[in-house]
Amino acid sequence: MTGTPNNISYPKNKINVLLLENVHPVAVEIMKAEGFNVETYAAALTEDELCEKIKNVSVLGIRSKTHVTAKVLDNANRLMVIGAFCIGTNQIDLKMATQKGVAAFNAPFSNTRSVVELAIAEMIMLIRNIPDKSVMMHKGVWDKSARGSFEVRGKKLGIVGYGNIGSQLSVLAESLGMKVLYFDAEEKLALGNAVKCKNLKELLNASDVISMHVDGRSKNENLIGEQEFSAMKKGVIFINLSRGHVVEIAALKNAIHSGKVAGCAIDVYPYEPVSNNEEFLSELRGLPNTILTPHIGGSTMEAQENIGSFVPAKMMDFINSGSTSNSVNFPNLTLPTLENAHRLIHIHHNMPGILASINQVLASNGVNIMGQYLKTNESIGYVITDINKEYSKDLIKDLKGIEHTIKFRILY
Repeated sequence: MTGTPNNISYPKNKINVLLLENVHPVAVEIMKAEGFNVETYAAALTEDELCEKIKNVSVLGIRSKTHVTAKVLDNANRLMVIGAFCIGTNQIDLKMATQKGVAAFNAPFSNTRSVVELAIAEMIMLIRNIPDKSVMMHKGVWDKSARGSFEVRGKKLGIVGYGNIGSQLSVLAESLGMKVLYFDAEEKLALGNAVKCKNLKELLNASDVISMHVDGRSKNENLIGEQEFSAMKKGVIFINLSRGHVVEIAALKNAIHSGKVAGCAIDVYPYEPVSNNEEFLSELRGLPNTILTPHIGGSTMEAQENIGSFVPAKMMDFINSGSTSNSVNFPNLTLPTLENAHRLIHIHHNMPGILASINQVLASNGVNIMGQYLKTNESIGYVITDINKEYSKDLIKDLKGIEHTIKFRILY
């Protein structure tokens, strides 16, 4: 069996792409320009709806509200890749996706600046008590007073989670004259004059403003509860732009009523409406000096366009070349351009001897290896083999038949 460098393993117009939750139009344009068959849907889908829709879909694009569960993945008979058009990926069962040989990508940097700017704006608004003053003005009450209003300059900002967003917030807050403290479960290099706290309690005790920027892993569930609020300074400003399950809502409500929290801004919630038509229900509604926003930390035109370009590029690199750079669940491989050869992609459980088995199959079929790349993580191995242009159907059958193979595909 032979082929030419311009052939592809599967016609692109038969590759079905499903993009949910109003991803930016630039993503749709990029996918269509690539020749894929693209279907879009404005809202999130329920598990049962997605189980039905996912059949025969090769590329799935979602945002934060669509949950790609094990049941969904069991119904995904052709799925190759998932793109999360956001930072978080906890809405995807990554373990099951990996077991199914489905690569997942996200946008870890594209909306960082937007989230940081919102955090800065909200801490200034809250420490000046602007939300309550605005409400009173709309009621016709003129209350001109400096009471309860402060500058952020000189205040201590405690950042919980010092990743891409937390560290950039650190830099901008310091430029405003704030003293920055941070805590992260992993070792992170301090930027500027930021000071790392030994533990979370140390940060809570010392901070005038606390901003949450942790990820969605399960161990962060209820990270901030009654005990943590009691450890904070009286009159603290509290901001959560990270994940809804990080904060116990009832404990936050009590802290606001008691005056422990003088102002708060919340953008994420344990349960969020699946569409704009569903009513938002929360114990936080109507509380004083409280800013509630509908999960819009990264929702700026600039951020959404950046994400709309970044995620499709990663997914198409994976489909067209096998590159897994920035994948959140696959071993990361950046591959050279394929010239005058076939590219064989073998995904397998991470077991000893698989590479040897692959090479034995190639040798027994008289195939010359022009280039080979292997990378593993704790659960899977990812092998890319570039071979000369001649190969038989028996070779493909033998490679697919190697024990512990998860998925195999050919690129031309």
